[in-house]
Amino acid sequence: MIAPYSPVAAATVVALVNLPFGYWRASCRKLSVSWFASVHVPVILAIALRISLGIAFMFSNVALFVLAFISGQFLGGWIQRQMRKQH
Repeated sequence: MIAPYSPVAAATVVALVNLPFGYWRASCRKLSVSWFASVHVPVILAIALRISLGIAFMFSNVALFVLAFISGQFLGGWIQRQMRKQH
């Protein structure tokens, strides 16, 4: 089945959704319940988005989603650290 939506567009949404979670993760104590939630809740959202849009489970799509997930988490954490430096 060919996806009616672009995997790149969906990966962009995943990265944007991960920004606030990465921001939240950066302020949590590592390996705490909050930290685990900030990392794992967006995984469920990304999987639900991929399935609901009909994007196939192909290696290239999964790699793209993982890259988007990591970049959103990293960038959100970076923004949080930059905001903390300014105050």
